[in-house]
Amino acid sequence: MEKTLITGVAGFIGSRTAEILLESGHHIIGIDNLNDYYDPTLKKHRLDILKKFENFDFFPIDIENYKELKPIFENNKINKVLNLAARAGVRYSLENPFIYAQTNFLGSLNLLDLMRLHGISKYVMASTSSIYTDSEMPFSENSSVNKPISPYAATKKAAELMGYTYHHQFDLDVTIVRYFTVYGPAGRPDMSVLRFIKSIKEGKPLVLYGDGTQSRDFTYIDDIAKGTIKASEKKTGYEIINLGGGNNPISMNEIISKIENLIEKRAIIRREAFHSADVLTTYADITKAKRVLDWEPKININDGLSKTVEWYLRHEKWLSKIDFY
Repeated sequence: MEKTLITGVAGFIGSRTAEILLESGHHIIGIDNLNDYYDPTLKKHRLDILKKFENFDFFPIDIENYKELKPIFENNKINKVLNLAARAGVRYSLENPFIYAQTNFLGSLNLLDLMRLHGISKYVMASTSSIYTDSEMPFSENSSVNKPISPYAATKKAAELMGYTYHHQFDLDVTIVRYFTVYGPAGRPDMSVLRFIKSIKEGKPLVLYGDGTQSRDFTYIDDIAKGTIKASEKKTGYEIINLGGGNNPISMNEIISKIENLIEKRAIIRREAFHSADVLTTYADITKAKRVLDWEPKININDGLSKTVEWYLRHEKWLSKIDFY
């Protein structure tokens, strides 16, 4: 049975990617440090789903800890590595950039070097649309990404570059997937969609940065997970591939309106200044994903939001105790 190592396996994207692979019979070795960037209750919820599979092994370690990573590579015949672990969040990266450098860059370097030592060739790394600034839209993989405006984006760019170095020097097959605003059930509580749902449902003020005209290329979690799996199955050499909605970006005002209609309740909006580290608009050119991976998103925003609201309402009892921020 093929063994795939997935880092960040208790995270939003990592857990859904692992679940789909487990359902198809893959053996998953999962790594996650279960940090408290947001309430670990959500991570435990995702992990409990994965632990029901016999072909799932979990190690609660940090990818920046080389000594803890080393025996996992030594004691398992790993076929490929999906590095979906990251310190996420643009704003918090300005407060603690050192954590982002350790996890996003040093953690990636640890994995790449252990792959080199153990003859593992396939590497998929999660990157981000936040890396695009000063570029025309839709954002193309050929766009310049030399002016990151947050430590989060800068550390992701650095990790991409190290991936190229290991491809060039040691013939690793590296696919970088740049994600565009992922949302869906069991998502991160610091991301807009679940935060909006909770605020509207509870009748509490919804914090909106800026005037709400800023827009994102929202992409449903299942589409992202399946695109990531396709990237792991394809020999690319070294490629950077956008995984995004591929349609015109949707404004925060429109997202709020759609959630209001689904919940049948009006939002109470508290406006705050647009953050200097945020990007006004993201919009993915997914031409390469279609060509190289035969991938494009299937879930439209209306269906995706409906599924997300339904999930929230099913789990509202324990979700109401979690701080969404």
